[in-house]
Amino acid sequence: MTAEPATDETPDPPRTDTPPATAEAVETAQPVAVPVAPASLSPSRANDFMQCPLLYRFRVIDRLPEKPSAAATRGTLVHSVLERLFDAPAGERTAPAAKSLIPGQWDRLRESRPEVLELFADDPEGERLAQWLGEAERLVERWFTLEDPTRLEPAERELFVEAELESGLRLRGIIDRVDVAPTGEVRIVDYKTGKAPRPEYAEGALFQMKFYALVVWRLKNVIPRRLQLVYLGSGDVLTYDPVLADLERVERKLLALWEAIRQATQTGDWRPRPTKLCGWCDHQEHCPEFGGTPPPYPLPVTSAIGEQGRMGPG
Repeated sequence: MTAEPATDETPDPPRTDTPPATAEAVETAQPVAVPVAPASLSPSRANDFMQCPLLYRFRVIDRLPEKPSAAATRGTLVHSVLERLFDAPAGERTAPAAKSLIPGQWDRLRESRPEVLELFADDPEGERLAQWLGEAERLVERWFTLEDPTRLEPAERELFVEAELESGLRLRGIIDRVDVAPTGEVRIVDYKTGKAPRPEYAEGALFQMKFYALVVWRLKNVIPRRLQLVYLGSGDVLTYDPVLADLERVERKLLALWEAIRQATQTGDWRPRPTKLCGWCDHQEHCPEFGGTPPPYPLPVTSAIGEQGRMGPG
């Protein structure tokens, strides 16, 4: 299991006077007094369930706290800088101008998410913080080698999208950037501050983008012309041109996934799926794979299951 903070329930879209958030960050809501069953699905939470159903439970139903991640927080900071840069006229969108936004966006991020201060609590001289901010600067600079913002006028930035399928399943998320050509063709762009995956893992990386394309199609009846992943960590750009069959296939996959989530919610049977990513998980103390015990299941169980592998009450 890995540890990217968030829950499935997405609150209202982020305000424009606060740092833009990744979909994961926007999904992180304040804990609710009464646990409720999952009601929607985002790319992050879909990936959680596919990776480890128990991780999904911990994040969405139990809403267990997770420590802030330096890498994820840096990603949020870089995203906010790249979004804010487009507030400036085209001719002023330069690398120095972008880097000059970093201190202010870091201040905004600390104000809106004070828990990120934990990352540097043991750094009284500010050496690690300076290094961390320097890494953010390098990621921002690299973006200018991959795209030319003076030639771009995004139609949308940090766009919150939500669509309800005929089945009643709600899909939601945040798209980093939407470009619309004069001819009306739509390009969906997502920034990644990590490195591009190896070719054999490219399909997994595109799942999020196809998810967004499905939502746009269901909302606007328009199939995006291009999906583009910009990897700032390695300086790569991955593109894919979807067709109708791609989106229909993703929709079938999500419906099957949602049915599995619905069944797990009703039975309380959330099984861990051990992988090499478990070492990064914040919830080992609650995971049976590490000798832990999940918290009491907070939702009613509506159907009986066998005792073996039970993740429910008791």
